[in-house]
Amino acid sequence: MTSTLSPEANPVSKAATMQKKIGEVILDVKNISLSFGGVKALTDISFDVREHEIRAIIGPNGAGKSSMLNCINGVYKPQSGSITFRGQTFKHMNSHQVAVMGVARTFQNLALFKGMSVLDNLMSGRNLKIKSNLFMQALRIGPAEREEFMHREFVERIIDFLEIQPYRKTPVGQLPYGLQKRVDLGRALAMEPQVLLLDEPMAGMNVEEKQDMCRFILDVNDEFGTTVVLIEHDMGVVMDISDRVVVLDYGKKIGDGKPHEVRNNPEVVKAYLGTSH
Repeated sequence: MTSTLSPEANPVSKAATMQKKIGEVILDVKNISLSFGGVKALTDISFDVREHEIRAIIGPNGAGKSSMLNCINGVYKPQSGSITFRGQTFKHMNSHQVAVMGVARTFQNLALFKGMSVLDNLMSGRNLKIKSNLFMQALRIGPAEREEFMHREFVERIIDFLEIQPYRKTPVGQLPYGLQKRVDLGRALAMEPQVLLLDEPMAGMNVEEKQDMCRFILDVNDEFGTTVVLIEHDMGVVMDISDRVVVLDYGKKIGDGKPHEVRNNPEVVKAYLGTSH
């Protein structure tokens, strides 16, 4: 896995020039409602995600964006509605089922193993792919040793792709925040997902770190064909790299369409963007 963009490349220019083919609906969210006690987090939310697109979910704090991702990847069980993935419809799925089906997730608050190395954190993302049992893995018996080598080789390609080679053996807790975010992305990529859910991947980053993360997201989507569902507060990023945007406000959908359509939607402007230009 090799990135085709140089570190100096502008991710916006790539988003504007690349001609990618958007496929059929891969993920279909229908009438999802979620409540915690008497508090409604989501009310009758519907939208779809097409194969090979970058689909953004935006909205003010408390709009229900992370709750929506938690419903998609099985952390929360909505009271009503359904989610269809590649033609299979589910009312409730658990996180393991979702991961096995090919959906990976990063989190707004990093959930890395801080005492483990970058390499070992990424290897943990290969767990679902490991066929040998724990006994064989512990003794490194024949097939288990060959399998571990294969998975390690795959992880090393991700490390090269994310340009974190110098930190392979470094405990993640010792890395700067921006690099930890990159490792979090790498662990999700190690699962070889068909759909990648990114919860504020650029939160807390400086401008240079955001440009790097934009570049990696575009390359993952373009080179690997991975479908991306993205929550992000930086509207410049959202409008530049997204194919379509769905807007939530107080748990309700108030907008859905291409970036320019959402940007010019009066209800969205009033609720979130705060300006018409």
